[in-house]
Amino acid sequence: MIAANLPALQVVLPLLGAVLCAFLQRGVWAWGIALVVSVAMPFVAAGLLIQVLDGGIISYAMGGWEPPIGIEYRIDVVNAFLLLLVSVIGAVIMPYAKRSVEKEIAPEHQPWFYAIYLLCLCGLLGIVITGDAFNVFVFMEVSSLATYALIAMGRDRRALLAAYQYLIMGTIGATFYVIGVGLLYSMTGTLNLADMANRLEGIENSRAVLAALAFLTVGISLKLALFPLHVWLPNAYTYAPSMATAFLAATATKVAVYLLLRYFFTVFGASIIFTRLPVAEIFLILSLAAMFGASIVAVFQDNVKRMLAYSSVAQIGYITLGIAIANKTGLTGGIVHLFNHALIKGALFMAIGAVFYQIGSVKLDDLAGLGKRMPITMGAFVMAGLSIIGVPGTVGFVSKWYLGLGAFEQGWWWLVFLLVASSLISVVYIGRIVEVVWFRPVSAAAKRAKEPPLSMLLPTLLLVAATVYFGFDTSLTAGIAERAAEWLLAGIR
Repeated sequence: MIAANLPALQVVLPLLGAVLCAFLQRGVWAWGIALVVSVAMPFVAAGLLIQVLDGGIISYAMGGWEPPIGIEYRIDVVNAFLLLLVSVIGAVIMPYAKRSVEKEIAPEHQPWFYAIYLLCLCGLLGIVITGDAFNVFVFMEVSSLATYALIAMGRDRRALLAAYQYLIMGTIGATFYVIGVGLLYSMTGTLNLADMANRLEGIENSRAVLAALAFLTVGISLKLALFPLHVWLPNAYTYAPSMATAFLAATATKVAVYLLLRYFFTVFGASIIFTRLPVAEIFLILSLAAMFGASIVAVFQDNVKRMLAYSSVAQIGYITLGIAIANKTGLTGGIVHLFNHALIKGALFMAIGAVFYQIGSVKLDDLAGLGKRMPITMGAFVMAGLSIIGVPGTVGFVSKWYLGLGAFEQGWWWLVFLLVASSLISVVYIGRIVEVVWFRPVSAAAKRAKEPPLSMLLPTLLLVAATVYFGFDTSLTAGIAERAAEWLLAGIR
């Protein structure tokens, strides 16, 4: 009975948890509920992934109405993989959250913080699992509103401005998305994504459908922070509470990329997107602009969280580059980088959050000599930084290897050189931090620093260990990503 209702549990559990947290008076109780729910989520997602790998697509009808009339939760190898990713990140971050939130959030606001976090988790998982276009919008708004609130709870007053900027950009993105869905509904008469894909055959070149594609692409690109629609992201990541930054950096943009994959490959069909329209060329240019432009801006940042935020924009460029390459190997590289970058950036932001917990600053000058006071934390940061660069033996290398092979298969040998060149820029900004932390005299801010509590250190080390382990054993990550890429490309009409 439980196995048959796992799709519903994936959304219901965090939603109920959020309601319970909102009624509690003490932050530690709310944290306990959020912890239990977050730890349960990976087991639900793993159960769904196993069912999909063994038996194929799962269709779960809601409310007794069979699809395409009723809302359908539809799970295939692509979104099962992403459900597991989002759930695992949430489970790993929650033990870390207790001390971090106690440091940065006022006691009376902590229950609300955990309630909002669970709503955000519910929204992200809902976007991934639903097979209904309007239901995607509903969950998108749930996750977005929760995200605005999480960012606004940062103790720096600039967090309010960052949340407001994201609110404006997010609202524009959601409006574009709804317009696109409305146009598709007017042409197909359905909101079920699978049914919509079938009904688009024969009318995919109509002006309304092409306009819908344009609106959906721009709207979703705002959500995933595709260059140059990324302007909301640096401030959001810089001023949000440390736990919120780590969670959002590892999950939110990945879910938006998934949504883009879903529409491109399974609704419109890759043959329309990549053979009849210049989508691949546009995404190639924007991806390269992100990889180089954002990385260069990151080099000149003095706030480490802002530096990592611009690094995230660049890494999104690598993911969308896999979409632009549009062959099995390249798409595998893009999909596997969804997983790999979540591990890397989660580890980096958790490490720098631990630094903020100890010294109250993430300014580069204040981190001088910190490696002598927090060697384990900063060692973990360096290892995750090596993975961002793409050093062999880390997950970052695996992603870039597949992207490079995909470029070669397309005959784009020049793109391989650009991949290497962009990676060298990341050497510079990671190298700046390494030089300051390990080779400068200890700053006044760092003199009293020490390793963070184990509840913060162990989750960080776990993600760092995963960046190394999955750099050698790629059977789970690249293996499932390859199956997902093959399944997406098989839908070419």
